[in-house]
Amino acid sequence: MMKSNIKKINVTYNSMDDESPLTNGDTVEGEVTVEVEKECRINSLYVKFKGKANVLWSETNLNSTKLYRAKVKYFSVRHYFVNEKSPKESHILTPGIHVYPFCYQFPEEGIPSSFYSRYGSVTYSLEAVLSRKMSMDKKSTIPINFFAKIDLNSNPELMEPKSESLEKTMTLFTAGSVAMDVNLERTCFFQGEELSVSLRIQNNSPHDIKPKYSIYKKTSYFARKKRKCQTKVIVNEVGTPIPPSASENVTKVLTIPKDVKPSIHNCKIIKVEYRLKVYLDVKRALDPEIKIEIVILPS
Repeated sequence: MMKSNIKKINVTYNSMDDESPLTNGDTVEGEVTVEVEKECRINSLYVKFKGKANVLWSETNLNSTKLYRAKVKYFSVRHYFVNEKSPKESHILTPGIHVYPFCYQFPEEGIPSSFYSRYGSVTYSLEAVLSRKMSMDKKSTIPINFFAKIDLNSNPELMEPKSESLEKTMTLFTAGSVAMDVNLERTCFFQGEELSVSLRIQNNSPHDIKPKYSIYKKTSYFARKKRKCQTKVIVNEVGTPIPPSASENVTKVLTIPKDVKPSIHNCKIIKVEYRLKVYLDVKRALDPEIKIEIVILPS
């Protein structure tokens, strides 16, 4: 096998080693490095900045299996360092290391946060491609972690308090009734932030009732007019029992994990939602529950 004159091609960008993700309007500054062992001629060299979303899953019924897939392209921009319009001398690479800087900017709005799962993804990446006559293209690809920024001034509803109430009369094996008011100080919370839940519980049943709390993630994938859903509990807490014929005001503080993915509401084929669920554990009865949608933002 003939040894290639191109030893290595590599693409890097400015904040690769920084744990902070990039966000709307941020500039991606980087460089493509080509290491050459022996002088050679190339046809083209470019770097591509791209963002896309994909979903794919299968469903089996009897003897048939259907594939459901969809794709959304957010952008795909190429910057050529060398192409057919370039000076002849730029097509000749001498032995050594050649560095080609570039600069891109993320769109100011309209694109979702990075996301990866078994059934779908939202990805942003840089890909460098070197093309030579009678040779396979040499490529280098690197992902970019992106979190979509939400302007709370333009979305004031996210800072508004939320409240829900219910009253339930027990039937069958349990007498009496229970009532519950749930209040949140706002709708949006950041990764790692504490969420304070205020409750007013009225227990008119003959049994202790125990308030329970959970935050769960619901991920939906869309393709060919079908939807696939996954749910996962990320926080689970149990409160102090409320005795019979008692009324109490309760405050419970839940901590949102730092590593949860932010909410995604601006992608046509993937949606990531979070809900707070508060329910009362009542003996020998269906547990009354309240669900409130919350939005998790990148910290």
